[in-house]
Amino acid sequence: MSIWHKFIKNKLAFYALCYVIVVVLVAMFAVPLSLDKSKDANSIQLSIAAKPPLFSATIFSFDKKTESQENGFHKFFFGSSNTNLLVIKEFRLNHAKKEVLLFDDGEGDSSLFYQTKSYESLMLTPTADSIEILKHIEKKHVYQKTFWLGTDAFGRDVLSRMLLGARISLLVGFIAVFISVTLGVLLGALAGYYGNKTDAFIMWLVNTIWSIPTLLLVIAFSMALGKGVWQIFAAVGLSMWVDAARIVRGQIKSIKEQEYVQAARVLGYSDLRILFRHVLPSLIGPVSVIAASNFASAILLEAGLSFLGLGVRPPAPSWGIMIKEHFGHIVLDSAYLAVIPGLAIMFLVMAFNLIGNGFRDAFDVRL
Repeated sequence: MSIWHKFIKNKLAFYALCYVIVVVLVAMFAVPLSLDKSKDANSIQLSIAAKPPLFSATIFSFDKKTESQENGFHKFFFGSSNTNLLVIKEFRLNHAKKEVLLFDDGEGDSSLFYQTKSYESLMLTPTADSIEILKHIEKKHVYQKTFWLGTDAFGRDVLSRMLLGARISLLVGFIAVFISVTLGVLLGALAGYYGNKTDAFIMWLVNTIWSIPTLLLVIAFSMALGKGVWQIFAAVGLSMWVDAARIVRGQIKSIKEQEYVQAARVLGYSDLRILFRHVLPSLIGPVSVIAASNFASAILLEAGLSFLGLGVRPPAPSWGIMIKEHFGHIVLDSAYLAVIPGLAIMFLVMAFNLIGNGFRDAFDVRL
């Protein structure tokens, strides 16, 4: 039976893989799927702060001139640098000054407008009569929108920030897995294949890294690499390679005594060819399990760092930051603001753990 067929027989692992694929696709197209298409979904609307799920409001959309100069590809995947959505209660025309007055959706006096848009910025014809202008605005700029997960304490759409937050969790997982698996497999292979002083030095390094708490290690790497999102991701990866190194070392110590490896040596093949053509391909199973486990650990570690204020910086929509900003709401009616990102982290981590279990069973020749 092929490895893939053994994997899909494990229903939990297969469903977890489907879930991860859906999350990846949603993360890739997060901006087109979001209500708030501004950068980091950071359109603050204090008048609708902490509204419950399924809250509906009247939205006024517009495009600033500077937005037309932005790269379309960049806007599609990363959002616009300008906020182009406003929640309004109503709008009126000041035809004499060629302006549209927008009124706040708050609880205050609606007779005081809080935004003014010129006809030119809304691509309106100044010579048109009021009825035509009203029809144009209602058709092109005003619509009803439902905030499916409500709004946060700053009036930002929770669903939009959740979708973009999935990008950060997946990105830190991919980068951490790439760094940890590459470094771990390389050092573990050298230690297991050559042994002696090489093995002793690498294992001393592994034991030294292992003796330092992971959180402190990530903080130390972050300080050494400097501040920034990519530095945090690299620091997480550099702190997770020891598991891969130990497992690969142990596997290679037994594999290198096999007859086919001895035959390759007798035929005069180089050590690099033996390692990369004959030894490492047999470690795909264990390495896959390690990669899935490290992916889950990296997501949890990034969320923990962001919660402590040591990870991704606001206003980036990290799930850990969303929990940090709203954990005080747990005792209030708006507890969902912290519960929703917490559940998202839990389900994604559980999915990768189930995938790891599926890989382990699929590569086990005894099953």
